This record gives sequence, C-alpha cells and structure tokens, in this order.
Amino acid sequence: MAGKTILLIEDNPSDIELARRAFGKSRLMVAEDGEEALDYLWGRGRHAERDATDLPALTLLDLKLPGVSGLEVLHRIRENEKTRRIPVVILSSSSEESDIAAAYDLGANSYIRKPVDFQKFTRSVEQLVTYWLRLNEPPPAAG
Repeated sequence: MAGKTILLIEDNPSDIELARRAFGKSRLMVAEDGEEALDYLWGRGRHAERDATDLPALTLLDLKLPGVSGLEVLHRIRENEKTRRIPVVILSSSSEESDIAAAYDLGANSYIRKPVDFQKFTRSVEQLVTYWLRLNEPPPAAG
C-alpha cells in the first residue's frame, strides 16, 4: 500500500479527523470541498504544482459538500478521460434511496454509509483499504 494516495473529499472536520486517525500511515489527501477536489485531480489552482498524472488509488467522496456537490464531482470525474477509471467510493451519512441510485447511475464503485462510532468507522476504513488497495486489481490508467 506504500505510495498509494487516498483522496478524501469531506467537509466535516470531525469526519476528517476520524479518517486521519483511522488511515494511520496511509497517504491521505483531504479536499474539503468539491472544487478543491477537482483542482487536486487536475493539478490546477493551489494544486497547480502537483503532478496531475499521479492520480489517487482510491477516492472517498462525501455527497453533501459546499459549492460543487459530491454527485457533481463524481459526474466530472467520470466524464474526464484521465480520471474516469479512478475508484470512487461514496462515504456518506445519507441513506436516501435517491442519493444511492444517483451515485451508482453516475458511476460510483461503491456506496458506504458512514458509521458514527469511531471503532466501526475504523473497521470500515480498514476493510476499504484491504479491498481497494490490496485485493482489488485496479484498471489500467485511462487516456
């Protein structure tokens, strides 16, 4: 798992802190809104110096974000030739059927409800990392 970046797109400071604690030594990049996430992925704005060809191995995306929504971020990721194959897991507190359906319709790889309890959250993160970064065979880079 060394060297693999996980992009967490999350605006809730408590959830960000939980994720930082749960991911431990993983390379966790946090974008606190949808626009910052897109800037990171495409190497623009404050991330203009970043190598935009070094894409995250996994993106964890909250749906309820300020500005550009999580669903819009997912749509833009999937419509871009260079980012469309990045694994995107929705990590949201929403259990609304319409949110789940929309996420899958836009190409989410998985939808997970955020556990509120830290121990359950940590277990969920460990399982995510094990599956997506150790067991799963990633697609070849697009474009």
